[in-house]
Amino acid sequence: MISRLVYPICVFLVAAVSSASAQDLGTLYPTPLPPLANPDSPKTLAKELFARKATPLPGIARPIGTYNNGCLAGAVDLPITGPGWQVVRVSRNRYWGAPSLIAFIKRLAESAREIGWSGILVGDMSQPRGGPMFTGHTSHQIGLDVDIWFTPAPDHELSQEEREFNLAQSMVAADRRDVDPKVWTHAHTEVVRAAAEDSVVTRIFVNPAIKKALCREAGAHRDWLAKVRPWWYHEDHFHIRLACPSESNECKAQPLPPVGEGCGYELDYWIKKAQLVPKEPPAGQPPKHPITLAGMPPTCPEVVKAP
Repeated sequence: MISRLVYPICVFLVAAVSSASAQDLGTLYPTPLPPLANPDSPKTLAKELFARKATPLPGIARPIGTYNNGCLAGAVDLPITGPGWQVVRVSRNRYWGAPSLIAFIKRLAESAREIGWSGILVGDMSQPRGGPMFTGHTSHQIGLDVDIWFTPAPDHELSQEEREFNLAQSMVAADRRDVDPKVWTHAHTEVVRAAAEDSVVTRIFVNPAIKKALCREAGAHRDWLAKVRPWWYHEDHFHIRLACPSESNECKAQPLPPVGEGCGYELDYWIKKAQLVPKEPPAGQPPKHPITLAGMPPTCPEVVKAP
């Protein structure tokens, strides 16, 4: 069994896209980011500060701000192995979240096992204090987002090497118009359904081709499809977003998803768009997450600067 390790935040030489890919490899030897020359400069990017915090801020859990501009106090870590789940890419130190997210993942793991999966593989959640990440993701900042691989967990506990270097299976056909029938199963639909039908879930992001398969396989009970939204990438994982906890008055809720299943014109539009996958940003483009602490909720500087 792999013991719990506290990994320092480290630099990975991977492409930063709008949603960190499950194919971005981890490392067996995390290297801490070097100290900042002037961390108190108003020009220092917030992601540089949050990426250097390897532990949470103790206290009551508080998601603060919005999913793509906020932070997290009192984060809770998800054990890297539990009944029905295993965390991958542990070296990223992104297995932290609000208590509601931890509880949801445990429920989803149980539901997936009832469906017949051997377990779920849990990708990125949030950093120990939330905030913008050094690589990947625009959201995942307040401890209410999690990526779940479409690849079920194996029937054994993953080694450290497997957690860092195994690749997730893409579910999308080569022409990007539908799922690949050689790998997609109805059980995938049922796992997404189980997540969407949980009352704390407000959004699930999937590749447009996967949304097409879900619309086709949903059956008579289809209300949950409204929460499932097509978005770039997401061929190999689905991104689940939870609603703000009722007691978290500093958490800014996202508007409810549009009314309807999203299986008609909107999906057709996305299927056409999906043929043109966004390219990586050209060299010299301004860095991702250029926000400084001045542009974040007023509590966030306190969260990231606390010991």
